[in-house]
Amino acid sequence: MPKAYVIPDADVRFDPQWLPRAEADVLFDRLMDEIHWETHRIRMFGREVDSPRLSCWIGDPGTSYVYSRTRFEPRPWPPALQALRARIDDVAGVAMNSVLANLYRSGNHAMGWHSDDEPELGPRPVIVSLSLGGTRRFAFRHRHDASKKFALDLPHGSLLVMAGDTQANWRHALPRTLRAVPPRLNLTFRRILPPAP
Repeated sequence: MPKAYVIPDADVRFDPQWLPRAEADVLFDRLMDEIHWETHRIRMFGREVDSPRLSCWIGDPGTSYVYSRTRFEPRPWPPALQALRARIDDVAGVAMNSVLANLYRSGNHAMGWHSDDEPELGPRPVIVSLSLGGTRRFAFRHRHDASKKFALDLPHGSLLVMAGDTQANWRHALPRTLRAVPPRLNLTFRRILPPAP
């Protein structure tokens, strides 16, 4: 079980070696082949642009997801991810029905400050993030007090769980780095709630 961090207004747990290296190596190679990588269009500063990273929205039927004003319909679970679902659900404590796969091909590919607080995730979502490939720094900043911040290095095979009020109170980002870093594949598992009647 990932170790809990003492962070105000949040529930964050982290295991830097959740997957053994050999298993993480195999999973990285399989997912690079099995995932249908796409360039998603996102809205930045009032205009639509190509996201610098490659992505794929994966999930059960009926788990469409609206991000940056664009609705994404899920692609079927690749076999390697289907085999991992029960282990992720066990850590999360809920049955995950979708995952966003992102491929950061270099240290120049980044993700700006945001919270995973879309309505279809519910008020206190559980987000489980599995990192494969190059180690990248993952930063947190409090939404109501910018002086509160911390960061974690996410190595190959690491697992980060964000639950409770984390998304309501904190933003997170994957900053750019000038260091030479291998490609990083990130999988953020979520539970999409059915639409309200």
